[in-house]
Amino acid sequence: MRVVRWAVIASVVVVAGGATYTYRNEVAQKLGLGAPAAAAEKGASPAAAAQPPGRRGRASPGGPVPVILTTVAPKSMPIIVEAVGTVQAVASVQLKSRVDSQIMKVNVEEGALVKEGDLLFELDARTLKAQLGQIEAQIRKDQAQIEQAKRDSVRAGDLLTKGAGTVVQRDTNVTLQKALEAQLESDEAMRQNILAQITYTEIRAPVSGRIGSIANKAGTTLRIADNTATAVLATINQVDPIFVSFAIPQIILPELRAAMRAGDVKVNAVIDDNTKQGGTMAFIENTVDPNTGTVTAKARIPNANEGLWPGQFVKVEVILGTEAAAISVPAAAVQLGPQGPYVFVIKDGNTAEVRPIQIKRTQTGESVIGSGLKADESVVIDGQLRLVNGAAVAVRPAQNEAPKPAPPRG
Repeated sequence: MRVVRWAVIASVVVVAGGATYTYRNEVAQKLGLGAPAAAAEKGASPAAAAQPPGRRGRASPGGPVPVILTTVAPKSMPIIVEAVGTVQAVASVQLKSRVDSQIMKVNVEEGALVKEGDLLFELDARTLKAQLGQIEAQIRKDQAQIEQAKRDSVRAGDLLTKGAGTVVQRDTNVTLQKALEAQLESDEAMRQNILAQITYTEIRAPVSGRIGSIANKAGTTLRIADNTATAVLATINQVDPIFVSFAIPQIILPELRAAMRAGDVKVNAVIDDNTKQGGTMAFIENTVDPNTGTVTAKARIPNANEGLWPGQFVKVEVILGTEAAAISVPAAAVQLGPQGPYVFVIKDGNTAEVRPIQIKRTQTGESVIGSGLKADESVVIDGQLRLVNGAAVAVRPAQNEAPKPAPPRG
């Protein structure tokens, strides 16, 4: 019986509570407790509605909220487009042998910085030098035969004028002379070919840069028909200057091209928080990638200190120009609500007001405002978590500001 009694009492309580909630507006009017809740919600200010639901409430229930302010002032701000880029060598050259030979000497260490023209590898040139000696001897023989043919041609001509020779004999001597001259030209061309092959036995750096690993050492036999990875003696990457390749949205392309037509466009490669290397735009790809809606661009950056390394990922800042009188606030001042970004503006010296804003861009810790703020307005940059629209505030100095001295007593 006791269980039944408690069940009946619980049911009565639930029914009474539901009726009270359903008719709460009528009950509130009869008891004189103020306007209905629905009317209060309809009367809420648009500024308060801009805040997230958790930020609405009574204005300063615990007294003024301590905040730190900044004054909005127009200032010159660069127009920066940020991207993520990849460092690329201006030239990357693979060194291979152009003749079948054997490595006799390696004159460079792995990872060394080389200059254009430095002798890196020496190959066995003894066979080619022997062939050179042979062809040079043949050239001397050709020259001697040509001299004899010229003398024979002169004698045949003299005999013909005296009636002691024949035209056939003269023409035969002239033809032999021209054939020997042609043979000499052929042998001289062969000599140039062998000389060129001898130069191939000295592998020099085609560009200045940093050489990579060297897999083949002295004594290795090289074949020009070898197309495997081991056929590459080494790879030289030109690292000064160096390229940084990155992709930008196609919507930025007109502004970037206009800036490049006006002059050099400055680009910064951000290595870390304290290190940047500056260069200029060098190249824009001639097509937009339809899959991503971006276009590839490259910047040429001096790299004498080798702060940038091929294959490295860096943050890229493209400076398109400067906005002379930009309205900006610290990025910490901007809050996000259901209707978009907003800030707290201090009105009448000690009252917080929610102000919806539009942001053009955020860079170097500051947000450039498109609309919603004017110069000389005071914006909260610290203490927003306790603020609501209409809350009273107490301004406190920033950490890097010295507190104002108290007035003297008496």
